[in-house]
Amino acid sequence: MKSKIVALSKNEDFKNLLKKKKISNKYITLFFGPLADKDNKKLNISFVAKKKLIRSAVKRNKIKRRLRNIMNEAIKKVSINFNYSYLVIAKITMLNNEYAIIKDTLFQDIEKIK
Repeated sequence: MKSKIVALSKNEDFKNLLKKKKISNKYITLFFGPLADKDNKKLNISFVAKKKLIRSAVKRNKIKRRLRNIMNEAIKKVSINFNYSYLVIAKITMLNNEYAIIKDTLFQDIEKIK
């Protein structure tokens, strides 16, 4: 199933998601939960790489690109709950590890969400 990934746009959506459930590992912190005005045919997800942790814009963009690619693969290979909205906050350890290891870890975390 091909679905569209849509970023969260409203500040209140970010604040609401930060109050919901979370899963954390050494690469990311993943907040998830249902939001009121969500289209269930689209995947609402936003990727955050904090400027305080990762100074260089090039490195922040690289992390967000990696996360976007992982989520595009996850849509095809893992069952993702489209009723939820997601907020992925990257940690600095994402820069120093291989893509395949990060992808496997994220897939395991996504499968835990039901």
